[in-house]
Amino acid sequence: MSVDLRRRYNEGTRREAAALFESGLGYRPAARKLGIPKDTVREWLFTYRAMGLKGLLSMGSRQARHTFEQKCDAARAVVDHGVAISDAMAAYGIASRTPLQNWCAAYREGGAEALRAKPKGRPRGSGGKPSTPRSREQELEDRVRKLEAENAYLRRYEQDMKKLEAPPACISAD
Repeated sequence: MSVDLRRRYNEGTRREAAALFESGLGYRPAARKLGIPKDTVREWLFTYRAMGLKGLLSMGSRQARHTFEQKCDAARAVVDHGVAISDAMAAYGIASRTPLQNWCAAYREGGAEALRAKPKGRPRGSGGKPSTPRSREQELEDRVRKLEAENAYLRRYEQDMKKLEAPPACISAD
Protein backbone atom coordinates (compact mmCIF):
# COMPACT_ATOMS: atom_id res chain seq x y z
CA MET A 1 0.00 0.00 0.00
CA SER A 2 1.41 3.39 -0.92
CA VAL A 3 1.58 6.22 1.56
CA ASP A 4 0.63 9.75 0.59
CA LEU A 5 3.66 11.85 1.56
CA ARG A 6 2.11 15.16 0.53
CA ARG A 7 1.42 17.53 3.38
CA ARG A 8 -2.17 18.56 4.00
CA TYR A 9 -2.89 22.04 5.34
CA ASN A 10 -5.98 22.90 7.31
CA GLU A 11 -8.54 25.57 6.56
CA GLY A 12 -6.93 27.99 9.04
CA THR A 13 -3.62 27.95 7.16
CA ARG A 14 -5.38 28.60 3.86
CA ARG A 15 -7.38 31.40 5.51
CA GLU A 16 -4.10 33.00 6.70
CA ALA A 17 -2.74 32.74 3.15
CA ALA A 18 -5.86 34.45 1.80
CA ALA A 19 -5.40 37.29 4.28
CA LEU A 20 -1.80 37.68 3.11
CA PHE A 21 -2.95 37.71 -0.54
CA GLU A 22 -5.54 40.37 0.36
CA SER A 23 -2.82 42.53 1.94
CA GLY A 24 -0.97 42.48 -1.38
CA LEU A 25 1.67 39.82 -0.77
CA GLY A 26 2.63 37.48 -3.57
CA TYR A 27 3.07 33.75 -3.19
CA ARG A 28 6.79 33.83 -2.31
CA PRO A 29 6.57 36.24 0.65
CA ALA A 30 3.37 34.52 1.81
CA ALA A 31 5.12 31.15 1.66
CA ARG A 32 8.03 32.48 3.72
CA LYS A 33 5.66 33.93 6.33
CA LEU A 34 3.63 30.74 6.59
CA GLY A 35 6.63 28.38 6.39
CA ILE A 36 5.05 26.45 3.53
CA PRO A 37 6.60 25.43 0.18
CA LYS A 38 6.20 28.21 -2.38
CA ASP A 39 4.75 25.85 -5.02
CA THR A 40 1.86 25.02 -2.69
CA VAL A 41 1.18 28.70 -1.97
CA ARG A 42 1.40 29.51 -5.70
CA GLU A 43 -1.37 26.98 -6.41
CA TRP A 44 -3.40 28.50 -3.58
CA LEU A 45 -2.95 31.96 -5.13
CA PHE A 46 -4.22 30.72 -8.51
CA THR A 47 -7.22 29.16 -6.81
CA TYR A 48 -7.83 32.28 -4.71
CA ARG A 49 -7.73 34.55 -7.76
CA ALA A 50 -10.03 32.27 -9.72
CA MET A 51 -12.49 31.11 -7.08
CA GLY A 52 -12.11 33.56 -4.21
CA LEU A 53 -11.94 32.72 -0.52
CA LYS A 54 -14.74 30.17 -0.74
CA GLY A 55 -12.90 28.20 -3.44
CA LEU A 56 -9.63 28.31 -1.53
CA LEU A 57 -11.23 27.08 1.68
CA SER A 58 -13.08 24.25 -0.06
CA MET A 59 -9.86 22.83 -1.56
CA GLY A 60 -9.34 19.18 -0.78
CA SER A 61 -12.94 18.54 0.25
CA ARG A 62 -13.97 16.72 -2.92
CA GLN A 63 -13.16 16.82 -6.59
CA ALA A 64 -15.63 18.58 -8.83
CA ARG A 65 -16.94 16.83 -11.92
CA HIS A 66 -16.95 18.85 -15.10
CA THR A 67 -19.06 18.02 -18.12
CA PHE A 68 -17.65 17.52 -21.59
CA GLU A 69 -19.11 20.88 -22.64
CA GLN A 70 -17.49 22.71 -19.71
CA LYS A 71 -14.12 21.17 -20.51
CA CYS A 72 -14.44 22.09 -24.21
CA ASP A 73 -15.53 25.65 -23.49
CA ALA A 74 -12.73 26.26 -20.98
CA ALA A 75 -10.03 24.71 -23.18
CA ARG A 76 -11.32 26.53 -26.27
CA ALA A 77 -11.29 29.85 -24.38
CA VAL A 78 -7.65 29.41 -23.36
CA VAL A 79 -6.28 27.84 -26.55
CA ASP A 80 -8.32 29.51 -29.29
CA HIS A 81 -9.24 32.85 -27.74
CA GLY A 82 -6.14 33.49 -25.61
CA VAL A 83 -7.96 33.87 -22.29
CA ALA A 84 -5.61 33.72 -19.29
CA ILE A 85 -5.77 30.48 -17.32
CA SER A 86 -6.74 32.26 -14.09
CA ASP A 87 -9.57 34.09 -15.91
CA ALA A 88 -10.83 30.85 -17.44
CA MET A 89 -10.70 29.19 -14.01
CA ALA A 90 -12.87 31.96 -12.59
CA ALA A 91 -15.29 31.98 -15.52
CA TYR A 92 -15.85 28.22 -15.60
CA GLY A 93 -15.59 27.45 -11.87
CA ILE A 94 -12.44 25.34 -12.06
CA ALA A 95 -10.73 25.22 -8.67
CA SER A 96 -7.29 24.00 -9.80
CA ARG A 97 -5.21 24.98 -12.77
CA THR A 98 -3.79 21.47 -13.33
CA PRO A 99 -6.93 19.96 -14.87
CA LEU A 100 -7.38 23.02 -17.07
CA GLN A 101 -3.79 22.74 -18.28
CA ASN A 102 -4.35 19.03 -19.00
CA TRP A 103 -7.55 19.81 -20.92
CA CYS A 104 -5.75 22.49 -22.96
CA ALA A 105 -2.94 20.07 -23.85
CA ALA A 106 -5.45 17.39 -24.87
CA TYR A 107 -7.46 19.96 -26.87
CA ARG A 108 -4.34 21.09 -28.74
CA GLU A 109 -3.38 17.48 -29.44
CA GLY A 110 -6.70 15.96 -30.48
CA GLY A 111 -9.36 18.64 -30.55
CA ALA A 112 -12.60 18.53 -28.61
CA GLU A 113 -12.97 14.76 -28.97
CA ALA A 114 -9.82 14.27 -26.87
CA LEU A 115 -11.76 15.69 -23.90
CA ARG A 116 -14.46 13.01 -23.97
CA ALA A 117 -14.53 10.71 -20.96
CA LYS A 118 -12.78 7.41 -21.54
CA PRO A 119 -14.26 4.17 -20.21
CA LYS A 120 -12.61 3.04 -16.99
CA GLY A 121 -11.25 -0.41 -16.26
CA ARG A 122 -10.24 -3.31 -18.41
CA PRO A 123 -11.88 -3.58 -21.82
CA ARG A 124 -14.37 -6.36 -22.37
CA GLY A 125 -12.92 -9.54 -23.78
CA SER A 126 -9.39 -8.88 -22.53
CA GLY A 127 -8.65 -12.11 -20.78
CA GLY A 128 -10.87 -14.35 -18.78
CA LYS A 129 -13.00 -16.94 -20.48
CA PRO A 130 -12.78 -17.33 -24.26
CA SER A 131 -15.79 -16.09 -26.18
CA THR A 132 -16.33 -19.41 -28.02
CA PRO A 133 -16.60 -22.73 -26.20
CA ARG A 134 -13.60 -25.01 -26.65
CA SER A 135 -13.96 -28.50 -28.07
CA ARG A 136 -13.02 -31.58 -26.05
CA GLU A 137 -10.08 -32.13 -28.40
CA GLN A 138 -8.68 -28.64 -27.70
CA GLU A 139 -9.02 -29.16 -23.95
CA LEU A 140 -7.16 -32.48 -24.19
CA GLU A 141 -4.38 -30.91 -26.30
CA ASP A 142 -3.90 -28.24 -23.64
CA ARG A 143 -3.82 -30.89 -20.92
CA VAL A 144 -1.18 -32.90 -22.84
CA ARG A 145 0.98 -29.76 -23.29
CA LYS A 146 0.74 -29.02 -19.58
CA LEU A 147 1.68 -32.59 -18.59
CA GLU A 148 4.61 -32.65 -21.03
CA ALA A 149 5.95 -29.42 -19.52
CA GLU A 150 5.53 -30.86 -16.03
CA ASN A 151 7.42 -34.05 -17.02
CA ALA A 152 10.25 -32.01 -18.55
CA TYR A 153 10.52 -30.00 -15.35
CA LEU A 154 10.65 -33.16 -13.22
CA ARG A 155 13.28 -34.76 -15.48
CA ARG A 156 15.43 -31.65 -15.21
CA TYR A 157 15.01 -31.62 -11.43
CA GLU A 158 16.04 -35.29 -11.22
CA GLN A 159 19.17 -34.61 -13.32
CA ASP A 160 20.16 -31.68 -11.12
CA MET A 161 19.74 -33.81 -7.97
CA LYS A 162 21.98 -36.54 -9.40
CA LYS A 163 24.69 -33.96 -10.14
CA LEU A 164 24.57 -32.82 -6.52
CA GLU A 165 24.86 -36.39 -5.18
CA ALA A 166 27.80 -37.38 -7.41
CA PRO A 167 31.28 -36.81 -5.87
CA PRO A 168 33.35 -34.13 -7.57
CA ALA A 169 35.69 -35.41 -10.33
CA CYS A 170 38.83 -34.15 -8.56
CA ILE A 171 38.33 -36.44 -5.52
CA SER A 172 39.47 -40.03 -6.00
CA ALA A 173 37.31 -42.83 -4.68
CA ASP A 174 40.31 -44.85 -3.15
